Amino acid sequence: MTKKKVVMDAEGIDRSLTRIAYEILEENKGIRDLVVIGIREGGVCLAERIAKKISNIEKTDVPLGILDITLYRDDVLSTAKKPKLGKTDIPFSLDNKKVVLVDDVIFTGRTIRAAMDALMDFGRPTLIQLAVLIDRGHRELPIRPNFVGNSLPSSLWEEVSVHLAEIEGIDEVVIENI
Repeated sequence: MTKKKVVMDAEGIDRSLTRIAYEILEENKGIRDLVVIGIREGGVCLAERIAKKISNIEKTDVPLGILDITLYRDDVLSTAKKPKLGKTDIPFSLDNKKVVLVDDVIFTGRTIRAAMDALMDFGRPTLIQLAVLIDRGHRELPIRPNFVGNSLPSSLWEEVSVHLAEIEGIDEVVIENI
């Protein structure tokens, strides 16, 4: 029997993303040389929302990119499932840019390591910062987000899922026993 609990609703997600947008602006002293890049799948929707919030605050657009990390994953050859490639769309150079990499959940850190490897194929940023909606702990690599919507300590026997309106028609974060 699977037990499912909603730990963040649409309002909570929106509040967290608004706070993250302001923290990004404060940390970077505005948007000069700032770009936002979302990791496929959920990170893209969150990056779009964060970029829109930053653009509304600053009254100017912030460059937005989409990153697919499928071929950079360290388990791509060992998984039984055939990986589904998505499109990467970074229509600008990353040279000398402050990159805010966005993902929905950080767990072991392996996805972020793959994303940083992929980013280097697009230039040499001044710095890379990480924004995540949920930090669930259990790091296997020394990677730590700069901006966190919510820290949600969880056991290895639980799954944390972010459902977004753009993909699933509802905004919520759920935790369930598996």
